[in-house]
Amino acid sequence: MRVDRSPELPPRRIAPEALRRLRWRARRGLLENDLLIERFLDQQGDVLEPAQLDALAHLLDCSEAELFDLLLGRREPAGALDGPAVREVLQRLRSVRLQPLGPRTSPCTPGA
Repeated sequence: MRVDRSPELPPRRIAPEALRRLRWRARRGLLENDLLIERFLDQQGDVLEPAQLDALAHLLDCSEAELFDLLLGRREPAGALDGPAVREVLQRLRSVRLQPLGPRTSPCTPGA
């Protein structure tokens, strides 16, 4: 018996428009959440799969304090939020490293 082997399809990626909407939605009231999510999307947004996009959207439904605790690992997802895709995205979010922005110049500094 012959088995037809079709070439593997590349993983589906999210549309640029969906990523732009997610970036807008990720703008939060707590600066720390903003910075972590923004860096995560800068570093890994173009390789997110649709299930990971949905998981991140579920995380964005959390309150500021709850999301911050999840991002820092102070708590783990529970209830409806607890699922493999959410845990994977959280693990990836927690691995984001924030780099210093560099020296700041003040308008009051001579030569600035």
